[in-house]
Amino acid sequence: MPRYLISFDDGAMTFPEEELPAVAEAAQAVAREAQDAAVWVFGGGLPSQRASIVATDGTVAEGPYPETKAVLGGFSIIDVPSREAALEWAAKFAAACRCAQEVREIMAGSTR
Repeated sequence: MPRYLISFDDGAMTFPEEELPAVAEAAQAVAREAQDAAVWVFGGGLPSQRASIVATDGTVAEGPYPETKAVLGGFSIIDVPSREAALEWAAKFAAACRCAQEVREIMAGSTR
């Protein structure tokens, strides 16, 4: 089955901070549902932080670079039979996280 990356940008969650525990529980409930459905591969939220950028020559720079408009805030990887199924899971995560989700297929040949 194809694998899909469902993700959202850091800063996309614009609800009041005191609602974070309820949102986190809702997102974890969707992740548990995906686990129970045997489609969950891996996922998690990412803390707001600057990324380290490693160049092709091994040089490390702190980033993201100023031109970066969005930084990944969280993601889920699921293994489902179709893009339509991935979109259905993304809708569940969007409702739980209260923000839009991006859905991208992971290229064939990636490590399984």
